[in-house]
Formats: sequence, C-alpha cells, structure tokens
Amino acid sequence: MTNESTTSQSVDLSVDLAGIKLTNPVMTASGTSGYGPEYAEYMDLRKLGAFVTKAVSPELRKGNPPERTVETSGGMLNAIGLANLGLEGFVSEKVPYIQKLGVPTIVNVVGHSLEDYKKVCQRLDEIDCITALELNVSCPNVADGLDFGTDPIRLRKLLDEIRPLVKRAKLIVKLSPNVTDITTTARAAIEGGGDALSLINTIPGMAINVDTWKPILANRTGGLSGPAIKPVAIRMVNQVYESVAREASIPIIGMGGISNWRDAVEFMLAGATAIAVGTALFVDPAAPIHICEGLTTYLQKRGLSSVKELIGQLR
Repeated sequence: MTNESTTSQSVDLSVDLAGIKLTNPVMTASGTSGYGPEYAEYMDLRKLGAFVTKAVSPELRKGNPPERTVETSGGMLNAIGLANLGLEGFVSEKVPYIQKLGVPTIVNVVGHSLEDYKKVCQRLDEIDCITALELNVSCPNVADGLDFGTDPIRLRKLLDEIRPLVKRAKLIVKLSPNVTDITTTARAAIEGGGDALSLINTIPGMAINVDTWKPILANRTGGLSGPAIKPVAIRMVNQVYESVAREASIPIIGMGGISNWRDAVEFMLAGATAIAVGTALFVDPAAPIHICEGLTTYLQKRGLSSVKELIGQLR
C-alpha cells in the first residue's frame, strides 16, 4: 500500500527563475542546440523548462576554422568561436520559429565591445517572445571572450550600461570559472542589476595529436565541458549561492557536466534553481527528458512534493 501511494504521489517540478515560470528546472546550455530547429527533430522542445539559443552578436561571425571540437576523457573541447548569423539574421530567420516554440526562450548575447552588447540587448528586448537575455562574458574561445567576465569592475560597468536598456526581458549573466574568486564577479553582476546568474562556462584546455605533434584544435586551445568539470562547477555554484546569491535572492542556473538526474540533484542541493544540459546532448539528445523523469522518481521516493525543496539544502 505504501509503495503504491509513493509511486502515485504527485510531484511538482516547476521552479521560478527570477519571475520566469518554468514547468521544470531543465534547460539547454547555450551553443549546444542551435536556435531550435536544429535540435527539435531529436526532442520535443516543449518538454524543456526553457530553451537557450546559441550566441547572437551584432554581425555575422564565421567562428574559428576546423578542427573545432575534439572528444576528451570525460568531456569534450570546443573552439567554435561563437559562430552565428548575426543580429538581423537571427531576428529575420530564427525569431519566427521561436515565436511558436511554446517554452521560455533565453538568447545568449556576445560582443567584442560594450557597444556590441548594448546593440544586441536593446534590439532583442523589443521582441516579446524572447524571455531573457544571457550575457556571455565568459567564452574562452575568442581573443576577447573573457575581458568582461574576469574583471568585476569591467563587468559592473557593462551591467550599468546594459541594465537601463533591458526593460522587459530578464537579464542573466553567465560567469566564467577562470577567476581566482568567482564570488567577486557574481557580486558585480548582481549589484549591476542581473536578475539571475548562470555558471559555469567552459574551462580552457588543449589536446595534442601525438602523430603530428600539433594541437588538434586549429585554435590551439578550446573550452573543456562535460563530466570532467562537474566537481568544479558544483563547488562554484555552492560558493556563489552561499556567499552572494542566497542573501540577494538571485537564482542560479547551474551547468557543467550534467548528464543525469543525480547530477541535477547535486547542483540543486548546492544552490541552483535550474540546471542546463550541454555536452550530454551530443551523447543523448533526450537527456533532459530522462533527467525530469529521474527527478520525479527521486522526489517520490523521498516523500517530497516539489523540486524546490532541493534548492540550497546542502547540509
């Protein structure tokens, strides 16, 4: 009798991400699923809590030359270089699809300069189907990708300029792990008006071809993602949650090596309100569905009625 009631127990997977209502805490990580159509043939995107697009910059970017990805032990290196079709290309070619998507959509925003970020953010804030903007200040695969993300003073200045321009959409800041103390950049992002934080981005790495004695990636180095960086990501999520975000009531999107429901639970106990899946999608495009199913079973077995009961409950 007890087992039957446990199995049939209703579980609420919904979370509130800075006022964005998510039916579940699982979303895609930027750069791993294109702009929607590329991924939709492998999974019903309406089953996600939110969909996060690949980067959008003011102008079209071809990115880095190949080779741009390489599999590693416990993950992968990528040096895509933020290739994208540019702001107006995105608006004309991709927004019509996003309008019909049916889930909150977060657009990743990149730029070389303050003016680049301002231009993209102001334009996208005018488009109602875009729920939030994720400021990517932490990409290690382009020459100036970390200029803002590793300097709290510059990051705060960036937010001071952008926040007044973003009047409708929520503003999420994607933090870099490539700092001495991630709580300093987290604090700068919050004080500058960020509505939420996402962390972490990839960690710089390198792979060498032992036959040619040359780097495998044309860019020499790339961003390491996947299970190999999960312990680092969990530590940083917990640091930011306990030192800065909890007191400020700023939600965290945790990411970095999440492959299954156990990983998701770890991140949420550490302080994440939602989680993003990236590298795992290349192995199993349906990973977000499996994670939601696993979360439901886990909560039922523990007699919990809501996934929100996990957030920040590390003992």
